[in-house]
Amino acid sequence: MKNKQVYFVSKLAAVLVFAAVSVFSQTPRPNFTRAQTFDAQHYIIRASFDRAKGEVFGDTTVILKPLKADFRSVELDAVDLAFTSVKLDPAGTDLKYTTPAGKVNVALDKAYGPSDTISIRFKYTTTNPKKGVYFREAETSEGRGHSLQIWSQGEAEEARYWFPSFDFPSDKATTEEYITAQKDETVIGNGELIGKTDEPNGNVTWHYKMPVPHSTYLVSFVIGKYSRVDDKYKDIPLGFYVYPGKEETAKKAFGDTKKMIDVYEQLTGVPFPYNKYDQTVVSKFQFGGMENITATTMNDDEIFMADFDFGKSIVVDLVSHELAHSWFGDMVTCKNWAELWLNEGFATYMEAAYREKTFGRDDYLRKIKTNADDFLTNETINKKRHPLFDLRAGNVDELFENSYTTYSKGGAVLHTLREQVGTEAFWKAINIYLNRHKFANVESTDLEKAMEEASGQDLKWFFAQWVYGGGAPKLDVRQSYSARTKTLKLTITETQPPDKITPVVFRLPMDLEIETASGKTTEKVDVTKRIQIFSFKVAAKPTGITLDPGMKIPIKRVKIGKLVSLP
Repeated sequence: MKNKQVYFVSKLAAVLVFAAVSVFSQTPRPNFTRAQTFDAQHYIIRASFDRAKGEVFGDTTVILKPLKADFRSVELDAVDLAFTSVKLDPAGTDLKYTTPAGKVNVALDKAYGPSDTISIRFKYTTTNPKKGVYFREAETSEGRGHSLQIWSQGEAEEARYWFPSFDFPSDKATTEEYITAQKDETVIGNGELIGKTDEPNGNVTWHYKMPVPHSTYLVSFVIGKYSRVDDKYKDIPLGFYVYPGKEETAKKAFGDTKKMIDVYEQLTGVPFPYNKYDQTVVSKFQFGGMENITATTMNDDEIFMADFDFGKSIVVDLVSHELAHSWFGDMVTCKNWAELWLNEGFATYMEAAYREKTFGRDDYLRKIKTNADDFLTNETINKKRHPLFDLRAGNVDELFENSYTTYSKGGAVLHTLREQVGTEAFWKAINIYLNRHKFANVESTDLEKAMEEASGQDLKWFFAQWVYGGGAPKLDVRQSYSARTKTLKLTITETQPPDKITPVVFRLPMDLEIETASGKTTEKVDVTKRIQIFSFKVAAKPTGITLDPGMKIPIKRVKIGKLVSLP
């Protein structure tokens, strides 16, 4: 029944321009943003470790403000944390608490209101945490050896495994870290290193402070024996932390960081938003890299590919991707996980944008085409398809299972958006978007508003089909030429199977290049129907046609039939 209904609609051949995506424009979208009763202001996180037992000793103060009157209890995310003390600071009053699954609920000593600031200090332990904090044994392999490592990973929702928090991207707070390590180890944390304190047992506590509000998933530390390679961009210190003996690799992998910052500042018109930028390699990292605020964590296997000619390009993309998050993800952060593409799609696109400025337009287009092809290939085999606005966001364990949509499609769609509004309007809109939402949270509608403001275009149709809809257009192009009228006729049919996320019709404004014996001409086509006929007067019989020669819309499949000659 469903397929027959779709066929019937397509045969009407009278679909209006916006009908193709109206269902995605008008259908209410789920609200994936968590409700809040308070606003976290500041976290003071203290941590030390028993390496032999895999134990974390935590001591965290959460400072918050209620969002309503008669505020009597606080619920925080906390997984497998064994609390030994919960007190009201600075009075030291014991507070009653319960620990339902994945939470800690604290009963306050009285009712509070929005004008109050509440500080609660938690002391706790956790042993061999399932997520959040990772212990890595020392390795002695030649050229890859490293000391024992302890490091954290926060995205998507792993902070709750090592400190109590409102562990969701919509809430931003400043942080301090007091991380205790052995005397011969280095600790890398977020923000400025305030100082180090020698402990009576011979250990050292490192104190970092991050004064700019950020989401909990960006909080991080790394402990290990490292060699630091220093560089600088203007007055911003750049630190590259690698294993002793790998200093030259650090220069190869991270040496262009200052050039990348300069390019991103030029493109966005927004200066690098922080007062330092560190990059640290770790062992057996589950991702290529993680954009922890001012202190990116990198997978050593991928960074060490900089030692080989075939791996240098991969490292350039990885380093530029994670750096781009300083603007897209860290400074301006997705409001909920359904909007993750605003972090990852932008970081992926900025890889290509850096290549365009550094290596030229052809290399940029090659990168965009690779992203589009990766998505299209994955789309044919992955059963967990979703739009850029990820309708699976309620299950964070699935967020990175189909990364080709969030990353590769996201980057390619931003390219198409730039082609639609024009390069000048695109970067003007990016500047508006970043400045308007600086150190805050965003949704796709915020990007849409900025693009419409800068370009003067109504882009509801664009976001409906490319962001809130899924899938990809598939075009069958049939061509015929009449020698009598010197007319080329194209019949373009969209053949993608519609489903609950894939539009019946994609709107596709493109160029058409027609080649004849006398040269090439370019015409405009704007596909707005399931079946659409275009006619063009030509000087002679075409010898070839190219649909979308400039690759304005890389996410599509096109089949062009042989030219049929008519009398």
